[in-house]
Amino acid sequence: MAESQATVASAVPADRQGLTITGLTVDINGKPIIRGIDLDLVPGKITGLAGESGSGKSMTGLAILGLLPERSTTGGEIRFDAQNLLSCGEREYGSLRGARIAMVFQDPTASLHPMLTIGRQLTDHLRVHTGMSKRDAMAKALATLELVKVPDPATALKKYPHQFSGGQLQRVAIAVAIICEPEILIADEPTTALDVTVQAGVLRLLKQLCDELGIAVLLITHDLGVMSSLAERISVMRHGEIVEEGPRYEVLRRPQHEYTRALVEALPNHEPFLEGSVEAAKTEEIA
Repeated sequence: MAESQATVASAVPADRQGLTITGLTVDINGKPIIRGIDLDLVPGKITGLAGESGSGKSMTGLAILGLLPERSTTGGEIRFDAQNLLSCGEREYGSLRGARIAMVFQDPTASLHPMLTIGRQLTDHLRVHTGMSKRDAMAKALATLELVKVPDPATALKKYPHQFSGGQLQRVAIAVAIICEPEILIADEPTTALDVTVQAGVLRLLKQLCDELGIAVLLITHDLGVMSSLAERISVMRHGEIVEEGPRYEVLRRPQHEYTRALVEALPNHEPFLEGSVEAAKTEEIA
């Protein structure tokens, strides 16, 4: 298993690309959804994007992937690999999406075909983007399932999505997202549908992948508690605008915007995050 994990990691290029959003606007049917936001995704770092439902955070992830609804208009720039993704055609996006920029959705079944085995879905995805042989693709699929800690990966390759638990299925979805070794990974509410103990395992996995593979991760969630354990920087979004941004504990301990403070105060046992708490220093130890 360790050897297979090393195989996956060793193939990852050292010169990872980041992504920079500048002045991004999105209108749908003439209604402003995103109102000129700036955001940086840094290789090997997790950037958090927090906000309530309807704030525009998930739409930001879809804009990066070029998956906005019809009748959408955009402005600003999304710079990746020296190009503005907002100017890319569908063919250009097709070569990036899933290969260099990938997404993990809240519901893993949204990205998995119910009638195909996990092995088929992993290898088809890999071969389309890399031209790898079927034999090599299957070996890579096995190694990737080992990397994301799916139990008994050789057997898992032969199974269908409905044969996995929710937590295992989310790990499979993460395997599909990372098998082509993307530089950017967007995780949109990846643990919301999972129970607390399973959530912790998936979050540790995202952190491990970020550290070991050098992926720039955008973690989208309404839960600042999740942010406190993972994101190095947090941007708080409301009504299509980023109202506050900074290092995670600056945002959590000393929120400057009233909306951010309301989100922090809504957390169970939120006192350790706030400035002046005797427990504040202990939050530095959250892993």
